[in-house]
Amino acid sequence: MKLAAIDIGSNAARLQISRVLENDGVISFKKVEYVRFPLRLGMDVFNSGSISPEGEVRLFKMLHSFRLLIELHECKDYMICATSAMREATNSTDIATRIEGQLDMKIHIIEGAKEAELINNVVVQSLEPDRNYLHIDVGGGSTELNLYVRRQKVASRSFKIGSVRLLEGREQKGDWVKMQRWIQEYVNPGDTSIQAVGTGGNISKLLNIAETKVGPDAISIDELARIQQYVSTFSLEDRINKLQLNADRADVIVPAAGIYLSAMRWAGATEIHVPHLGLKDGIIQLVYEKWLNRKRRKEDGIS
Repeated sequence: MKLAAIDIGSNAARLQISRVLENDGVISFKKVEYVRFPLRLGMDVFNSGSISPEGEVRLFKMLHSFRLLIELHECKDYMICATSAMREATNSTDIATRIEGQLDMKIHIIEGAKEAELINNVVVQSLEPDRNYLHIDVGGGSTELNLYVRRQKVASRSFKIGSVRLLEGREQKGDWVKMQRWIQEYVNPGDTSIQAVGTGGNISKLLNIAETKVGPDAISIDELARIQQYVSTFSLEDRINKLQLNADRADVIVPAAGIYLSAMRWAGATEIHVPHLGLKDGIIQLVYEKWLNRKRRKEDGIS
C-alpha cells in the first residue's frame, strides 16, 4: 500500500509517496517518490500579505501534477498541509476553496503548533533516551523550537523567523529577542548533555557540505559556522554553478544557517544532529493512522 504527503511551505512544496511496510508487526515507511518544487509563496506573502494571481496559478499547476503522480502510484490516501506563508496570506482560504473545487484536493492550512507536532512525531523516534534535545525546525517563514527531556517534549513554541522571511527583511527584531528568551527560560545553560536536532532542507544541505562530521549525521557548531562563512563568500551565481546549489536554496541557506547557529549558541549546544526527517514524514504517519482507524471502524461495522 502507498500513501502520499504534500507539504506546501514558504520556500518550496514537496510531494512524498511512501510504501507502508510491515515486518513482524512493526510498521515502517519506504520512500518511493519525492518531488520538490520551488513555489516560493513566501516571496508574495511576506511582502504584500497575500498570494499573487501568478502564485495561485503556479500552485494550481503544481498540485495538478502532484495529483497525477498520486494517481499513477495508486495511493490509498494522501494529505496536503500548508504552513507559514498560507497561514499568513489574507487570500489563502479563498485560494484553497477554489483549488478544492477545481481539483478536488483539500488543502489543510495548519497552525505552527500542529506543524511542530507532526514533525515531532517522527523526529522523537531518532532521539536517544538519555540525552536532552533542542529540536530546531527552520522553514521559509517560521522556526519551531521543541525541548525534549528523555524523549518527552516539555516545551514548544513557533517563531516568525524563517529563511525566506529573513531574505526579504521581513522579520521583526522583537522575534529574535523572544526566541532567545524562550531558549534561556527552558534550557539550563549548565546542561552539558543538551544536543540540537535540526530539521528542514537547509540543515540537510549544510550537513552534505560539511568537511568534518560528528558521526554520520551530525556536525559541530564550529563546523556549521565555518560552512556559513564559506558559502557566504560566494556570489549567488557561484553558489548555483560552483557549489551546485538549487537556485531557491542558494539564496536562503546562509540566513537559515544563522537561525540554527543562534539557537544553538543560546542553548549552549555544541553539535547538531540531522535525522533527515520533516513535515512530509509526519504527514505520511498521520495519513496512515487515519487510514488504519477507518479500516478498524469498518471491520467493527461502524460507519
